[in-house]
Amino acid sequence: MARAYLSLGSNLGDRRAMLEGALAALEASGHLTVVKRSSIYETEPVGFPDQPWFYNLAAEVDTALSPEELLNLAKRVEQEMERTREIRWGPRTIDIDLLLYDGLELATDRLTIPHPEMTGRRFVLEPLQEIAPDLTLPDGRSIEHLLKVLRGQEVRRVTERQET
Repeated sequence: MARAYLSLGSNLGDRRAMLEGALAALEASGHLTVVKRSSIYETEPVGFPDQPWFYNLAAEVDTALSPEELLNLAKRVEQEMERTREIRWGPRTIDIDLLLYDGLELATDRLTIPHPEMTGRRFVLEPLQEIAPDLTLPDGRSIEHLLKVLRGQEVRRVTERQET
């Protein structure tokens, strides 16, 4: 089994229900187990600011899927939840990003691990730090360090962490 970290976000519809539904769909696939999940955080949009604020969370999962298969599962769940990709960084029902996978570094046409934009996104790092405070990237940088040097991006916790 591999240990992977996912980031989930939603800013359309019932944002909390979208996050919960996506986690449930991922687990219902039978291909992963959610080991830990963070609180839900409300976060300002990044990249395309003229849109509703997001709800975000991080999840630690165990899976026998390869990184590519896990990405395919995430994209299938997004599609089932009617995710559209009309505007880069635009509004979405659900977004599921594969952040880290068993300490692996990978770069293909479809997938880069660690996620190439995670280090500049407070909405990814805060929830991730909550569930994995000692986690480091393959290059040795800690999530704690990345948060200390990151400026801006408002993030506020709206729910408490739930045990899985």
